[in-house]
Amino acid sequence: MNDVETTTALWWVVVFSGIYHGVNPGMGWPLAVSAALMERASSSLYRALGSLALGHLVAMLAILLPFSILSVLIEWHREFQVAAAWLLIAVGIYLLMNRRHPRFLARVPPSQLALWSFLVALAHGAGLMLVPVYLGICCMIEADPAHVPVLGVMGGIVAIAVAVALVHTVAMIASGGAIAYGVYRWIGLKFLSKGWFNLDVVWALSLVGVGVISLMTLH
Repeated sequence: MNDVETTTALWWVVVFSGIYHGVNPGMGWPLAVSAALMERASSSLYRALGSLALGHLVAMLAILLPFSILSVLIEWHREFQVAAAWLLIAVGIYLLMNRRHPRFLARVPPSQLALWSFLVALAHGAGLMLVPVYLGICCMIEADPAHVPVLGVMGGIVAIAVAVALVHTVAMIASGGAIAYGVYRWIGLKFLSKGWFNLDVVWALSLVGVGVISLMTLH
């Protein structure tokens, strides 16, 4: 697989991980449905989805931007990738062993969905899942540190971090929003009480899986 194919594949991973996060009810689409049903207005659904998207985007940036700064240190790039992969595996194992949701999430009022979305994304390691993929995309940038100014490299890497976070969040809110709209329009609140499906184990295993794959594909 050449560099173009590898880069394209990594960007597709960013999109599909966003779809996966959006489909997962733990990322908040049922809360958007509940808000719309309680207020009996579709506009409430869209406002709630916008808040969820904002919180998720900020959480992705909060994880990716620090790694983008570290990525400027090209000679340590592989070490950062290894550390990120092992951190992802550790978080996945922790979530497998500890199934309880953080109590502080229950203290966030429904009116602060953006804050809730930000905190839940951090608590469940959603941003960490993107780190190995993001570092892989950065590796595909052909830049000679000896001839490219550090600020130029930094700007490109930060731009990639922002692009990854935006693409991921758009895919996330599109898939979650589609499900939320369908439940709100045609299925209703009864589905949320009887049709809830729990993806906690799958989520934790996916974190471990992405970490392992990242270690196996290191150059």
